[in-house]
Amino acid sequence: MANSALKTQHPALGGVAPYLEVFSSRRILAVLLLGFSSGLPLALTAGTLQAWLAVESVDIKTIGLFTLVGQPYTYKFLWSPVMDRYALPFLGRRRGWLVVTQLALLAAIGSMGTVSPRESPWLLGGLALLVAFLSASQDIVFDAYRTDVLKEAERGAGAAISVLGYRIAMLVSGGLALVLADQFLGWSGMYFLMAGLMVVGMVAAWRAPEPEEAGRVPDTLTAAFSGPLKEFFARRGAWLLLLLIVLYKLGDAFAGSLTTAFLIQGVGFSATDVGAINKALGLAATILGALLGGAWMAGVGLYRALMLFGILQAVTNLGFMLLAMAGKSYSLMVAAVAAENLCGGMGTAAFVALLMSLCDHRFSATQYALLSALSAVGRVYVGPVSGVLVAAIGWAPFFFITFLIALPGVALLWWMRDRLAPAPAAVR
Repeated sequence: MANSALKTQHPALGGVAPYLEVFSSRRILAVLLLGFSSGLPLALTAGTLQAWLAVESVDIKTIGLFTLVGQPYTYKFLWSPVMDRYALPFLGRRRGWLVVTQLALLAAIGSMGTVSPRESPWLLGGLALLVAFLSASQDIVFDAYRTDVLKEAERGAGAAISVLGYRIAMLVSGGLALVLADQFLGWSGMYFLMAGLMVVGMVAAWRAPEPEEAGRVPDTLTAAFSGPLKEFFARRGAWLLLLLIVLYKLGDAFAGSLTTAFLIQGVGFSATDVGAINKALGLAATILGALLGGAWMAGVGLYRALMLFGILQAVTNLGFMLLAMAGKSYSLMVAAVAAENLCGGMGTAAFVALLMSLCDHRFSATQYALLSALSAVGRVYVGPVSGVLVAAIGWAPFFFITFLIALPGVALLWWMRDRLAPAPAAVR
């Protein structure tokens, strides 16, 4: 059963070699391409938008406020029951919603390219908020589709491959986008190009296979709202699981909330440096970390992987503290970025596998949306706090504080080690 996956490798995997065999699955290919579509909009309202504001000399407190456009990622569970309950009249319960949200994202991202951050900052913020809402809606359906379509033995690989697609998209809309905007297309042209790339997700959704066991659709909208909560909170340690989900990535969220602004304004790297080193190298390290994390889970189990990766995530935040103390140093920047993204990729793969294992297929859109929204609380709300902290104490003390913030999540994970195994027993 799913319980054993949290402690030992899954029998169907039998080690790393069978783990690699699942990559030939058509379901895995669909998850890869849809993961790309899911990851593409995020940087355009986060790091890339932050770089645009920094290049335009917008002050750090305003940049911190712009991180609030990510709020839909936190509240997406509020409208996810609609996507659990209703299916559009084409492409099944999940894929129809995917195509509609992707088409709307194409239009909204393109609209961002028509606005100047200096002349119309609040209009740009409003469009970024719209993109975040549509992106969160796409994530609701993608996460549900991934949870429904992947077989139990494919979860580790599926988590890793979705991170792969997601991070490739982050390279394109983060690193490559910065280079294109800085050297070739300008910011408007770059946003138009990124909008066009949403076609990749639309084609993937059109051709993706339907889940073999998607679960029974809730009978009413009321049941779609109440059923997921009743089912989840009937489990032992439900509240502690929610707290763990919030805390596990909180240190990473604090450290990452202003990393782009730190590298440009705090240390003095150019937008091209950030795009080529922070984004491109970060992508490669995250992809490697995700694949290694998936393989590691196959051998040691999810709990041990979460514990190891959580500790490593905390320690690597100190690399940016050293960079802040040393000043502009390409070698130190490369080391800090590589270590942080490698360990972050491992942690993300394990974390995604945990969230999938906790979902009941009848309510996978709502339950995954609720769980992932909780994990996004840090990423969304720490931005303004981070900006104030940096202005008050400086960059080096700030990154040391992010290390301390990561420790309670690791401690809670250790304290819950005996409770994690029974938690997925309710999965059907």
